Formats: sequence, structure tokens, C-alpha cells
Amino acid sequence: MVLPAGSTLPPLSYLFGVLGGALAVLIALYRRRVALRTRTVLAFAPWMVTGSGLYVLYQIGAAPEPLAPLFSSPTVYLTTAVLGGATWLVASRFQATDQWLAAIGVIGALVPIGVAVTLAHEAGSLSAGWPLLGAVIAVAISLLLWFGFARYQPEPTAAVGAAGWLAVFGHVLDGVSTAIGVDVLQFGEQTPLSALLLDVGAALPTEPVLGSGWVFLVVKAALALGVVWMLADLVQDDPPVGNGLLLMITAVGLGPATHNLLLFTVAGPAGL
Repeated sequence: MVLPAGSTLPPLSYLFGVLGGALAVLIALYRRRVALRTRTVLAFAPWMVTGSGLYVLYQIGAAPEPLAPLFSSPTVYLTTAVLGGATWLVASRFQATDQWLAAIGVIGALVPIGVAVTLAHEAGSLSAGWPLLGAVIAVAISLLLWFGFARYQPEPTAAVGAAGWLAVFGHVLDGVSTAIGVDVLQFGEQTPLSALLLDVGAALPTEPVLGSGWVFLVVKAALALGVVWMLADLVQDDPPVGNGLLLMITAVGLGPATHNLLLFTVAGPAGL
């Protein structure tokens, strides 16, 4: 009910390799006591985009064959976490840790995105109109929600800062991109829980006018705001745990959202 259709595990040699890498990175980070701050959550945002780009390369058959199993779902999330964690560990040796982490993440994201866009352009399947519009709509909605949240809940808003908005934006973008994919571009939804919400929207009288995706968007936005509100005290009282949870919440929104938009851009209707 959680993993998307098409999820698969890689061969055992790849699986044990990435699990061993994840364990080694976790142990090294624990021993080094690397600080996990709200701005670290922001610094990991490009890495979430990197994971999305790697998965899209896998879906369109453009991933290098020896590495392709590492870019499949759900393994790509662990692969990206290992790469990002290892980079964070190295960057922690410099004073501007978060800046280095973010900068390398941006470079890492540009590589798979650049390859996917180039291949789509050569194949004549590049179409960025709806994805760009979706991104603009998501920014507008998330800012309105965040400013409204800040007005009535100023203390939680201040506690999580821009990282809280990023979490909300990621889930709003996921909602908007899913709505566009299902209602406009005729994509299919592969995640069972998301498909249930879309079925609810399709059964409502508003479906002929608003489509089915708006229910998914509303639920995602409400849940994101609620979780951020609940995490605010924990971020203040126990920053490593609070920010770690905030990082995970952000990743499960922003990662799928950017995957949707990139897939729409380069592959045409093929499924979310």
C-alpha cells in the first residue's frame, strides 16, 4: 500500500553493497558528531532532486548499465542517501559545511537532469510547459499557506524557519504535480495510497470541473503543515532528532514531486 508499482530490489550484491555503504556512513557521521541544523535540511534539498533525476534516468533506460540497479526504486533513495551522507561527512571538515553540501548537491542534480533533458531534446519528446506551470503554482500555494501559518502560529514557524516552508513546498509540489499528471497529462498513479485519494476525488461531484487531483493536493498540504507544526518543539528541544525527522518529511515530498516534473518534461505520459 506504500511502495509504487514497479518497485523492485536489485541483485543481492548491489543490495548488500548499498546497505553496507549506508551503515558505514551512519557510523562515521555518528562518530564525528556532525551537527544537523535546519539549514542542513535546506542543504540536502539538491540531493533530493539528484535522487529524482537518477530514478528518471533509470525509467527512460539511460542509466549506465553497471549502475542501473542502484537507480531503481526504492533503492535509489538509499543510494542517494549514501552519496549525500558521504558528501556531508567530507564537507564537515570545512567551516562552511552546509554550503559545501548544497553546492555539491546542485552539481550532482544537474548531471542526471542534463542527461535526461538532452536525450529528450534529441528524441523530440521535451515538453516543459506544464511542469514549469506546476512549479510556479506550487510556490504560490506554499507561500500563501506558510504566511498564513506564520500569522497564526508564529512560534512554530520561527522554530523551523525556511526548512519548514521547504517541507510544505515539497508536499504541495507533489500534490500539484500529481494533479497535473492525472487530470491534464493523463498519467497513471503508481502509489496505492495516493491512488485511493485520487479515486475519492474522482467520485466527488466536483470531478468534471476540478478533476480528481485536488483532493490529493489538499490532503498533502494539510498533512505537511500539521507535521511541521508538531515537529517545531522537537526541533528546538532536540535539534538532531527534530531536524532529522524534518529532513525525512521533506524528502518524501520533494523527491517524488521533482521526479514527477522531470518525468513529465522528458518522457511524456508514462505513469507517475
